[in-house]
Amino acid sequence: MSNKKIDTILHPIRMKILQTLIGGRQLTVQQIGERLTDVPQATLYRHLNKLLESEILTVVAEKKVRGTIEKVLAINENANLLTEKELSEFSKEDHLNYFFTFLTNLLGDFENYLSQDNYDLKADGVSYRQANLYLNDEEFIELLQTIGHAISKATKNEPTKDRKLRTMATIILPQKNNHNH
Repeated sequence: MSNKKIDTILHPIRMKILQTLIGGRQLTVQQIGERLTDVPQATLYRHLNKLLESEILTVVAEKKVRGTIEKVLAINENANLLTEKELSEFSKEDHLNYFFTFLTNLLGDFENYLSQDNYDLKADGVSYRQANLYLNDEEFIELLQTIGHAISKATKNEPTKDRKLRTMATIILPQKNNHNH
């Protein structure tokens, strides 16, 4: 994946669009708009077009609805996902820029949450924590698989009146190991 494609994905609105399609979801533009109520329709269309042009999204079906053609979109499985080799070829500056963009997007989401007139961190389940874990490689892989399975299962949930949209971000940073314990 080129730096250009990563820059396309890391835009806050395009990240939100992609998050609505995670887990193999196939949605119409209208359904995506219903899930992203804070994104104006013209802005949504502009960002969907950018994702389609970059071949990150693909049209998987077309439905005729009231005389117009409604496209059903999905994440393109052949979107040339980032390989370990490509990732290793990015400079330290590239990695810092992408990480900073990720954090900025997350900060924007948190700021939007706090801009509500009434918010209740405890009742809403808001949390930000850091845990230092001592794990060998096998334990680490097992932990990632457990977390991945749980998240994958939750991403399949469809919106309902009793479900709140929640953002969960994961950052894993190994610490510089100057000596063994």
